Amino acid sequence: MKKIMIFDFDGTLGDSELLITNTMLETIEKMGLPQRSRRECAATIGLPLAECFSSIIPMTDEKAEECADVYSEIFHRNNIPGAVPPFPNVIETLRTLHEKGTILTLASSRHHHSLAAFVDEMQLNDCISYMLGANDVTFPKPNGEPVTKTLERFSIAPADALVIGDTKFDILMGRNAGVETCGVTYGNGTKEELIAAGADCLIDGIQELLHLPHP
Repeated sequence: MKKIMIFDFDGTLGDSELLITNTMLETIEKMGLPQRSRRECAATIGLPLAECFSSIIPMTDEKAEECADVYSEIFHRNNIPGAVPPFPNVIETLRTLHEKGTILTLASSRHHHSLAAFVDEMQLNDCISYMLGANDVTFPKPNGEPVTKTLERFSIAPADALVIGDTKFDILMGRNAGVETCGVTYGNGTKEELIAAGADCLIDGIQELLHLPHP
């Protein structure tokens, strides 16, 4: 078992795809932008918020930031309690890992306050030792900074860490930081995408983390 596990949130711990894509589609409509499909929106999950829009609709950086602001307003309205349930076995698995002494942290593309609110709603504050949102780093995923910053915080070597996520952006973040990666197949990314990004292993359920071989 690794000393530290660095988790993505959306699509890995929380089932937020419907909330995110609904909010993106509403934002696109409100901004009068060319329509995009739910699948196209889902494929951007894991990127910094402004990039979610600019990656699927040609626009200036200023327009992308405006989209991000409108998205945040709509998201605040749509994000009612229970809108983002944990995936099966997430709570139990994280608690078991915590009890075994594994340091559990989060590295997310959502803003810190939003991430903290979900951790609070899922009553995981006692299990999560550290969390980084997109606004906590200079270079968010797929850059390796969220991982290296986390490892520096705990003085842990890359060899003793594992990044767990559901998209290529998570896998690339881990690889860019020189850390082993585990892709989850139940989230927003496809198994093929995770393999192509270079995931060291794949799991179909988060509880499988309890049975990964020792390094």
